[in-house]
Amino acid sequence: MIASEGNFLKFIYFSVVYLYNMPVIRFTKALRRFFPDLRELHSSSESIGQIMDEIDSHFPGITNYILDEQKSLRKHVNIFIDGEMMNDRERLSDPIRMNSEIYIIQALSGG
Repeated sequence: MIASEGNFLKFIYFSVVYLYNMPVIRFTKALRRFFPDLRELHSSSESIGQIMDEIDSHFPGITNYILDEQKSLRKHVNIFIDGEMMNDRERLSDPIRMNSEIYIIQALSGG
């Protein structure tokens, strides 16, 4: 029993370490209006383009609000990687690190 408890604790420890060494994706509340179950995700992706595919598999249709018909970032959307605005809005090739924080922000517009 003690040995199995030790193995379980090791499993929990390494699971937490692995999880926190993965990029985390966070969304603004504006997108929750259309996707009420939207929550932050941990990703194994290595670029913003890969992240778009991954989040669309979790929340089908969300990339229609983020990307245009050419699969480029929409004008009213910004993505920040570790506090810096992404550079490649067309090909979405910006690299991300193992522990990056990605914020997807849909700007509000109107009068």
